[in-house]
Amino acid sequence: MKNHEKGKSNFAGPEIMGKRLGVIGLGAIGVMVANDAYGLGMEVMGYDPFISVDAAWRLSRSVKQAKSLDGLLSECDYISLHLPLNDKTKGMINKERIAMMKKGVRILNFARDAIVNNEALIEALAEGTVGVYVTDFPNEALLRQENVIGFPHLGASTPEAEDNCAVMAVNQTKDFLQYGNIKNSVNFPDCELDFRAETRIVIANKNIPNMVGQITSLLAAEKINISDMINKHKGEHAYNIIDINGDLSEAVAEKIRAIEGVVMTRVIRR
Repeated sequence: MKNHEKGKSNFAGPEIMGKRLGVIGLGAIGVMVANDAYGLGMEVMGYDPFISVDAAWRLSRSVKQAKSLDGLLSECDYISLHLPLNDKTKGMINKERIAMMKKGVRILNFARDAIVNNEALIEALAEGTVGVYVTDFPNEALLRQENVIGFPHLGASTPEAEDNCAVMAVNQTKDFLQYGNIKNSVNFPDCELDFRAETRIVIANKNIPNMVGQITSLLAAEKINISDMINKHKGEHAYNIIDINGDLSEAVAEKIRAIEGVVMTRVIRR
């Protein structure tokens, strides 16, 4: 018991109440982190230029909107990353951006390893610019650093999480097959539309100019009225959900498929 008491100083740390947390990426997880941190007494700033309407509805009104990423980095005591890894976010937390941060900032990365430049981070840890780095993606170089807390990527390592992942995959596959909606795809954008019309056309195409114009012009030439539609793009691909009055013949569907740049066309009938 005495040895346990003596060792408690190894676990001393600052209180989070009253500290400022910056949440970068306000998707499903980022929103929950921001809301919970506010509930624990933190002042919370959020940054996400592409926040969805659904996420915005779930975000507490007490979470302040950061006008810029650099502004958030310079003002926060803690920074929590909740971003996908892509060409724009790879190495986003680099030497230049770390230099903007408060001395002793604590960075939490449960998103993707490569969002943070490890060489710049290790240098900042040595200098004391970064006080602590908490990561779900530790490697040997990071684990040698005194102020790194590494987790073995175990966020989903519960029986409930495994079941929930399976249910989510089934529901999202069902939603795509029945209604053409896409959610949480790696290569395609999130794209959802309430299905109120008689017929729905879902079209995937290359993300190049005048694709929507060609598709809608073809439908107009066939005297097909569009009752509702949505177009989203992500990287090299775009996705369209088009609801029409009446039916769509296979001959017209083939004309859509023949448009250069169209990679998939599917007709869904109620």
